[in-house]
Amino acid sequence: MPAPTEASFEAWPSLPLEAWSETCSALHMWTQIVGKVRLAGSPWVNHSWHVPLYVTARGLTTSPVPYGSRMFQIDFDFVSHRLVVHSTDGRQSGFALEPGSVAAFYARLVQALGTLDIEVSINKRPNEVADPTPFDQDEDPRAYDPDYANRFWRVLVQADRILKEFRARFIGKCSPVHFFWGAPDLAVTRFSGRRAPEHPGGIPNLPDWVTREAYSHEVSSCGFWPGGGSISYPAFYSYAYPEPAGFAAVPVEPGEAFYSSELREFVLPYDAVRVAASPDDALLAFLQTTYEAAASLAHWDRASLERPADRTTAV
Repeated sequence: MPAPTEASFEAWPSLPLEAWSETCSALHMWTQIVGKVRLAGSPWVNHSWHVPLYVTARGLTTSPVPYGSRMFQIDFDFVSHRLVVHSTDGRQSGFALEPGSVAAFYARLVQALGTLDIEVSINKRPNEVADPTPFDQDEDPRAYDPDYANRFWRVLVQADRILKEFRARFIGKCSPVHFFWGAPDLAVTRFSGRRAPEHPGGIPNLPDWVTREAYSHEVSSCGFWPGGGSISYPAFYSYAYPEPAGFAAVPVEPGEAFYSSELREFVLPYDAVRVAASPDDALLAFLQTTYEAAASLAHWDRASLERPADRTTAV
């Protein structure tokens, strides 16, 4: 697939899940494998902030991962459709992203790391999925549609851009904007600074202690995921933990947003943003009004946590 030109580049492309569900499933497992390599090589950071991937100008990256006196980085390139491993000693290796089993992807990554004298042991059991098959045993054929992989990355680029703008309005503790490969979703999380009640856990194939540490403090969290389960389309979401009384009933913007009782979070279909007169404004309105609902009902110290609206960026 050739790289999109400026004239052909569609900033908010359509991404119907039914058109690329098999490719989405493959990328879910492939990003889990790469994410677990980052997890295995990184110091533990609060709320599991050492495990996600990050959006780049070409795809997704682990960012530098320590390995002895060296560091290495694994990149998904959804423009050239390759996986590339870079080492700080100047070497690199990689392979084409193409249809194939999860086991084949795992073996190729192990080989690519091995050519750089990198050996990393990971837990091969996928997280947050029912009835997981270990990566090295999952021989089922998997699709890889380069057009839809590229579209997915372009959507992540837009979501990453707006979530970073939204994040900048907050001066309290806040996560980076990062891609959690468990769900998978691109997320950013704000913290009130107060402890939260113990999370009940129960996420499939994820240790409860990990979930409880992630939700150790009150949060308002938002992000994007490509769809699946009860929401069979790509969407933006916003939730609070713990959820304050009355949260579900608060009117939020834009009008297409709604509260899902099953998910216990607000949902805004991606297509409502994509076709809006101003996608940026529509998404920012959703992020802001759902955050305000959470923070106001839970009595956050908003005056101390939010950046003044008139603060300029000039230096």
